[in-house]
Amino acid sequence: MTEEHAQQVAEQWLTDAAESASQKDLEGHMGMISKRVNVLGVPGFDSIDYDTWYKQCRHQFENAMIKSIAYKGFNLVSATETQIMFTVLERVVGTDGTLNEQLVEMSLEKEDDDVLRLVQERVLIENDALRNHELSAKS
Repeated sequence: MTEEHAQQVAEQWLTDAAESASQKDLEGHMGMISKRVNVLGVPGFDSIDYDTWYKQCRHQFENAMIKSIAYKGFNLVSATETQIMFTVLERVVGTDGTLNEQLVEMSLEKEDDDVLRLVQERVLIENDALRNHELSAKS
């Protein structure tokens, strides 16, 4: 997969993920997440698995807690025919006005049913990002 194509595919995945969350489409949103997902770097959690993510999303969607989710500053790390890894700035605005902005590294993988799903997400601390030259958008 070319870098350009990988970026287009990943950015479409991000758009679809943000739209499914804003529409409170739990099944559609979780259909984009692998049952094998592992989320690292979230304060207060060693890691987050699929079941924990599902419960959190269900709670947030049922209680209309998310106003919007947006992504910017896409940076492709690597791409193969079956996997895309990238970093992006994730911005989540709550209906109560809270703002959570964090740099995340995501890995999407084509699973056995030929669907591209998130298999890993890692919240990056600023030192990780600087060390890996992933804050090129910031000057």
